[in-house]
Amino acid sequence: MRTLSFMRLLSLAGRQLRRDARAGELHVLFFALLIAVASSTAIGYFSARLNGAMLLRATEFLGADLLLSGSDPANPAQIEAGNRLGLEHAQVVEFSSVIATDDGIQLASVKAATQSYPLRGELKSAAEPYQAEQSGGGPAPGEVWAEARLFAALDLKVGQSIDIGNSSLRLTRVLTYEPDRAGDFYSLTPRVLMNMQDLEATGVVQPGSRVRYRELWRGPSEALQQYRSEIKPGLAASQRIEDARDGNRQIGGALGRAERYLNLASLAAVMLAGVAVALSAARFAARRYDASALLRCLGLSRRDTLYLFALQLTLLGLFASVVGALLGWLGQLVLFQLLQGLLPAGVPPGGVLPALAGVATGLVALAGFSLPPLAALGRVPPLRVLRRDLLPVPPSSWLVYGAALLALGLIMWRLSLDLKLTLSLLGGGLLATLLLGGVLVLGLQTLRRLLSRASLPWRLGLGQLLRHPLAAAGQSLAFGLILLAMALIALLRGELLDTWQNQLPEDAPNHFALNVLPADKDAFAARLAQLSPHPAPLYPIVAGRLTAINAEPVKRLVSKDSTGDRAVRRDLSLTWSAEIPEGNQLLSGEWWTTHIKGELPGVSVEAELAKSLQLKLGDVLDFSVGGLDRQARVSSLRKVEWDSFQPNFYMIFEPGTLQDLPATYLTSFYLPPHSERQLVELARAFPAVTLLEVEALLEQLRSIMAQVSLAVEYVLLFVLAAGLTVLFAGLQSTLDERIRQGALLRALGAERRLLMRARRAEFGLLGAASGLLAAVGCELVSFLLYRFVLDLPWQPHAWLLTLPLMGALLVGTAGVIGTRRALNASPLSVLRET
Repeated sequence: MRTLSFMRLLSLAGRQLRRDARAGELHVLFFALLIAVASSTAIGYFSARLNGAMLLRATEFLGADLLLSGSDPANPAQIEAGNRLGLEHAQVVEFSSVIATDDGIQLASVKAATQSYPLRGELKSAAEPYQAEQSGGGPAPGEVWAEARLFAALDLKVGQSIDIGNSSLRLTRVLTYEPDRAGDFYSLTPRVLMNMQDLEATGVVQPGSRVRYRELWRGPSEALQQYRSEIKPGLAASQRIEDARDGNRQIGGALGRAERYLNLASLAAVMLAGVAVALSAARFAARRYDASALLRCLGLSRRDTLYLFALQLTLLGLFASVVGALLGWLGQLVLFQLLQGLLPAGVPPGGVLPALAGVATGLVALAGFSLPPLAALGRVPPLRVLRRDLLPVPPSSWLVYGAALLALGLIMWRLSLDLKLTLSLLGGGLLATLLLGGVLVLGLQTLRRLLSRASLPWRLGLGQLLRHPLAAAGQSLAFGLILLAMALIALLRGELLDTWQNQLPEDAPNHFALNVLPADKDAFAARLAQLSPHPAPLYPIVAGRLTAINAEPVKRLVSKDSTGDRAVRRDLSLTWSAEIPEGNQLLSGEWWTTHIKGELPGVSVEAELAKSLQLKLGDVLDFSVGGLDRQARVSSLRKVEWDSFQPNFYMIFEPGTLQDLPATYLTSFYLPPHSERQLVELARAFPAVTLLEVEALLEQLRSIMAQVSLAVEYVLLFVLAAGLTVLFAGLQSTLDERIRQGALLRALGAERRLLMRARRAEFGLLGAASGLLAAVGCELVSFLLYRFVLDLPWQPHAWLLTLPLMGALLVGTAGVIGTRRALNASPLSVLRET
């Protein structure tokens, strides 16, 4: 046996690759890899850039990329760390203060900001109340901007002066929008914005004052991540660092769901890519059995023979992957150019990571799906040169399926970085393959008994399937996977996104009303019913703090920076209700009916907080409410839709538990656009009520939803392209055998028309079976996704029953077109080669 050096093997592999490329034998595998990598790269760039654009817009709700906030000012080391990393910096100090004029006073929320504020987004203001707003700028030293509600409450005019502490400042503009206002809208009251240089002169901020300090940072993601890592270990107990995902539940939830939707579409394309490569690689290996046997006869060792073909595939894979990545990058550039008017202006470039991920996807898919047939090339017996019927010893089934599953799992994990999503798709697909593949093989065996009574075209078509039932089942599963992926993406676009968008209808609440006094409750509810079609109920609010769980101090039971840690460091808005609020779902326990005298009252806890605090049903919670102690027993756990814009609560008490304590009321309601006058009249009629507008946050969420819908629609085009590639690869994988069979039948007198009808019957039946498998598999996978990943209600989808008909038409048409060479080839030349 001869042993060749690596460079000699590489040179030989290159020469063989060039020769086979001219002969056309590797075209199918090359284009399967090319389109797989191009689709994966384009989807990766599109998802990454679109997510970057959405995150960029979401950072407006912080006014920065990163926010360090707390009740104490940042220490010099924290400021110096950001400056050293070259980050842009702005400072904000927020506090409550009485605004005084010659005619009255009004409690307001004051924000003092440096000139560089905001770092993301823009302030908006108007020259007069309710006039056209303008973007940009900020109050200069000696000036303040105030909301129109403050003008109405104190009967102010632009140009007048107001007193904040010891300073008198001039009102120069009407404040209409702050980009970071929606980040924590429960804390907002009528707003006043002043310059940081005037803060010290007011004398308002003193030791012990209730003040919120915010350090805003902006810069490259790497520098922001480094800054976060540097200062996080030294954060004070009162400090918190957050980005756009952390700072707001609605925005964080929208971005997280957007990423899942885009990842689902990407995974569907990758699954198709794997099937295309597997089918093409199997044909590549089968057509090289003779070459492998000849090389073994010429003295090449088994190992070098295997290395030679592996290098040939590696060179092909590298070339196809690089070209595919380039085409994918160009494709997404064209796509973003076409969508220029529908997307944000500053779409991030995306970097080089999606291209590298696309190349890696192609190479991993090639390695995982070509390894089993490639291993067979090293097992071809040299005697095959004389006996063409000798086949290589097949590799172990564990090697075949293990390599494919490992490759597919790695690709899915790399794209989604979500274990539940990966397991749902991989597990659901594997379970559907095993169950439906077995049913399909049994069905083919049943058809054998019906074959004798069928017409000649059907006997020829079905005979092709029954001759190799396992291969036919494999083809049907491959075509079924194509239809499954396409149906899943259609389901994704048609139902999942619609379900999500229906959670945020056009008349979703866009205003909150806080501090409704008990004496004004009925009158306010009646006035609200006249203005808004569906106002939320008025919920009583009592501020209280959780102090102990089962007599154990709560601070010992929570981990730092967790949901529970943030909840116990501040007062919670506690309420009581006889009914489960809208948008709340009871997960465990029971809602109270009647209280049994002598037992502790019940409290219902939000499920995520309960998990963070390690709460279970029956635990006893201690609260400090208004200086008094209250105890309650956990009676139920609830799932809360935080992005519903309804009043939501961590803790809901049994009625009668807190009713002896002073409370105010909270509600949310919808007002149509251009209702500023009605809002001012409502504020004047109930001066103690704080009215908060969250329309900007709603518009941002709707914008994110629209972008995700657009992304999924265009990703569907790439999935369709990948699916058609798989279909073509599947047909090409059996083309050689079909050419030989067609030549033999024509030599025996079969007419071209008869063979065409047999092809239609064969591929029509194969497509119908594939469609049935896809329908059942799509229902199974969608159930797993709905139940364990997307947290959405699942119901059967009747339209999936059309997949068998669609499969018969698609596969039948493509099969006849793709195998026309089998009908056009000369019988004499084919039989001579055989």
